[in-house]
Amino acid sequence: MTDLLLYSVFALILGGAVILHVRALRHREREAREAAARAGLSSDGPRAQHPHIDVTWCIGCGACVDACPEGDVLAVIGGKAALVNGPRCIGHGLCAEACPVGAIEIVMAPPSMTADMPALSPQLETSIPNLFIAGELGGLALIKNAVNQGRDCVDTIAARAPSLRRRRVGEVVDVAIIGAGPAGLSASLRAIEKGLSYLTLESEELGGTVAKYPRQKLVMTSPVEFPLHGKWNKLEIGKEQLLAFWTAAAKKAGLRVNTGERVDHIQLEPDGAFTIQTAKGRYRALTVVLAIGRRGTPRKLGIPGEERPKVMYSLLEAEGYTGKQILIVGGGDSAVEAAMGLAHQKGNRVTLSYRKDVFSRLKERNNQRIRECIRDGKVQVIFNSHPVEIRERSVILEVEGGRRELPNDYVWVFAGGTPPNAFLAQIGVQMGLQDLSGLAEAERREVA
Repeated sequence: MTDLLLYSVFALILGGAVILHVRALRHREREAREAAARAGLSSDGPRAQHPHIDVTWCIGCGACVDACPEGDVLAVIGGKAALVNGPRCIGHGLCAEACPVGAIEIVMAPPSMTADMPALSPQLETSIPNLFIAGELGGLALIKNAVNQGRDCVDTIAARAPSLRRRRVGEVVDVAIIGAGPAGLSASLRAIEKGLSYLTLESEELGGTVAKYPRQKLVMTSPVEFPLHGKWNKLEIGKEQLLAFWTAAAKKAGLRVNTGERVDHIQLEPDGAFTIQTAKGRYRALTVVLAIGRRGTPRKLGIPGEERPKVMYSLLEAEGYTGKQILIVGGGDSAVEAAMGLAHQKGNRVTLSYRKDVFSRLKERNNQRIRECIRDGKVQVIFNSHPVEIRERSVILEVEGGRRELPNDYVWVFAGGTPPNAFLAQIGVQMGLQDLSGLAEAERREVA
């Protein structure tokens, strides 16, 4: 009798646990379907590198969902993992690393999404032999990825250097690195580590786009290996910390960067070397690593009044603005971070205008924080709206077919940037998703 009672209690406990587990799974799946609906799953796909899930191997454990720090990108639906918010995916691949059965492969977006991306070989080489692209320009976001790609490009170049040097004519460096952001600095430090002669050109300042981020912005959330330093195991790295590290690493390594020198043109010469032309000089290199980012020229709204001095396209120091009526235009992480940073300053009244009806591309951290700001009344968000005129002391918004005038002192526009596609076309880089693994090798042999 005692044994029967024990078995009965055990069965009740086990049954209760199963019921709770099933309910949790159903709740999680319901949330996943809601997230997919919010993201507009049928209309927007992944923009670049993203996970492809083989459902024949997937066991629906949810490890990939838990591993993704972006939130609402992956979910378990019908017992299988699914990509429910492609536009939010930034391709870091933590989901593939976490999958216990190897059911996830990181792939590029389809050609319809990558038509404006440069075609790259697995070695990150363009259609022009010995011209490489590293970082965001190649379609892959995250500073960690840029650091890895810059390092990998130079490793490939170092392996080719002995044969390339045989055709050295006149004064020519092994590698010209265009850009001193994450990818460019990583490539430059790796060149020093590998004993390559190099030239690093940066149109603005050391750090590239990172130097323009708002103060105290969290820029990295996973470990990464930096050349001449080794593994950086910190899980959270802020802008100032990263820039200070780069500055110290550059000084220690004796890194030379020509800042304030924009590249106007790159030409592959008949002898197989490249000529790099800037306003300040003309250089020659056996190989080139393009690490110029993808933001390019800030995209403008094209509305009356946008030429006014109060309209800006980047925010460096939020502390300099207090007691102001501010409008932020955009719905991405940059727009939301600027809105929250400015709302934190004394006396500011911040309104964010977004053309869609819901935020669908935010990192999970920003998604939670902006909800708190809206709830606490620190930021007013007007969905389904866009500015149509910027006046001296106000801004006119179109909101669901109507017009609304807001008092205004400053406007920040975060509508993305015009990518440097014209520059790439001028050089001769092919665009679109293509297999260059054989093309670049054949052309390289012909040049050699």
